[in-house]
Amino acid sequence: MKIFVSSVQNELAEERRAVKSFIESDPLLRRFFSVFLFEDLPASDRRADAVYISEVDRSAVYLGIFGYEYGFEDAVGVSPTEREFERATETGKPRLIFVKGTDDQNRNPKMQSLIRKAGQQLIRRRFAGIPELTAALYSSLVDHLEGCGAIQSRPFEERPCRDEQYQTL
Repeated sequence: MKIFVSSVQNELAEERRAVKSFIESDPLLRRFFSVFLFEDLPASDRRADAVYISEVDRSAVYLGIFGYEYGFEDAVGVSPTEREFERATETGKPRLIFVKGTDDQNRNPKMQSLIRKAGQQLIRRRFAGIPELTAALYSSLVDHLEGCGAIQSRPFEERPCRDEQYQTL
């Protein structure tokens, strides 16, 4: 399953790399997930906005890391991070949102609005540093894997037989 990492790249470059490294080095998570970072793409004759929307569509999970900056705004005043969040919402992707910091006073007003919008739709988590982010992300991804049946924690006899017909049980 591909995870699309969405954030203001320059502001959260360290967090983005840390998330990718964490998932790729974790024995459990690396079995199930790969991470898409826009900055890993080679130069290409494609529009950036078309690429990131396409990659959201191709991903199984949207991971939003929201900081203090809103980022570049297009002609109608919307950032790539907000467009990516909206696309993930429209296409029904599972969305995991992590907000950096606890003080919203220095946060861009449009980012505050995006955080509020996300908070009205889902449970988001705040983090102070990378260790807190990766610990919270681990819990969220394991919860996702359990929810979609990729990993089981119940005893064998209590597990559902998803693909079985009543007659074969």
